[in-house]
This record gives sequence, structure tokens and C-alpha cells, in this order.
Amino acid sequence: MFKGKTILVTGASKGIGRSIALEFARLGGNVCINYSSSNESALEVLEATRVFDCQADIFKSDISDESSVKNMFDEIEKKFGTVDILVNNAGITKDNILMRMKSEEWDNVLNINLKGAFNCIKAASKGMMKKRYGKIINISSVVAFTGNIGQANYISSKAGLIGLTKSSAIELAPRGIRVNAIAPGFIETDMTKSLTEDVKNAMLSKILLGYFGKPEDIAKASVFLASPDSDYITGTVLHINGGMFLG
Repeated sequence: MFKGKTILVTGASKGIGRSIALEFARLGGNVCINYSSSNESALEVLEATRVFDCQADIFKSDISDESSVKNMFDEIEKKFGTVDILVNNAGITKDNILMRMKSEEWDNVLNINLKGAFNCIKAASKGMMKKRYGKIINISSVVAFTGNIGQANYISSKAGLIGLTKSSAIELAPRGIRVNAIAPGFIETDMTKSLTEDVKNAMLSKILLGYFGKPEDIAKASVFLASPDSDYITGTVLHINGGMFLG
């Protein structure tokens, strides 16, 4: 389905990003696996793509730094050509209640989760505008709509992604570029494994379908939004949460 298309997935060395990258690899795309620190994990994802009829490589970048992002896009263009599909998945958490949250905890999360997406959209849109076609998918979160204790920084970044999605969709639509967001609910990843059983049970009680989502659920939705099947969709948020939030 994606033969000849170049797909960049940020934060693709683990969790949701890993599943998204592997799904695009399974469907034949040129998959660019972005990571920031874990070279070993990124190489493991790259190795996992070898069973598919695809091209793939790893690209290290601090997406919060504009010059680092530019260098990454230059490397991608030399190897695969311009990016056709961008999935802004990279994200971190540094939880704390408002009264105790340090400025660096706020800044670090906003810089990666929101500014990083902005940097990548800015870089990717240049090539997409020349082609007059492209797909941008921002991975937000259900908590952008519900709020949560101790996550003011994370939630602000994920809510900001919704605004960035809508604004980008309006600006880029005349050039044939679609911009959408996915808002996952509780997805089983390394990030959520660290939560206590009490917290997990409390979350589970709010999910109408009665079970937690898998990274593959988000990967399949990303493929849909990147495919021609979604060409008449832009500026939209796709909620994937098992009924945890009815928006």
C-alpha cells in the first residue's frame, strides 16, 4: 500500500511508535525510525523490519531542536527522498502536581511533545507542498480532553497538539496536505506499565469495552489516516479509547 512512500515516525524505538513503524514497514513503505537516545532499541526495531518487503533506517534527532530536525530531514532526503507521511508520536512524561512541578519539568515535556511536533511539521511541509500532497498525523491523548491529576505539563502539550493539528490543517489544505490527530486512551506500553494496580483498575472502570488498548490499535488507525482512504479527512481528531471518553 505504501510502496515508494517515505514515512517518518518520531519516537519509534518503542511503544506506540514502534508498532506504527512496523505496520508501515509491513505495508511496504520506506520507514524512517526516529529516536533520541536508545540506539539499541532503534536498531531492534530496524531489525524487526527485515522480514518485510520494505526499506528502513534509523535517524537520531532531538526533535525539540530545530537544527537537529533539519539535519535529520536532510539525511532522510538523501536516502529516501522527501517525507510523504509524518507521524508525530514522540512524547515524554514528567508527572508532578502543580505546586511541586519544576520549570524544567514543564519545559522538557512541552519542548518534546509540542515544539518537537511543530519542528517536524515545519520541516516536512516544505517537501509536501512541492508535491502538493502529504499526510501528517499527530499523536495526542485522551487526557487532552479529560484532564488528569499531576500531568498539567503533559496534558497541556497534548491539548496543544490538537490546536496545532487544526491550525496546520487550515494552512496546508490548499497544498493538498491533510493533518489529523489521534487521541489514544489507555494503551498498554512501557509508559503505562509503571502505573500502580490501583491506578490501572481505576482507569479500567472507565472503559466501556472493559479492556486496555494495544499499540497495534493506534498503528492501524495511523495507517488509515495515511492512506488514500482518508483523503477527505483533515483537521479531525480520531478517538481510540474503548469508550473511556465519548467526545
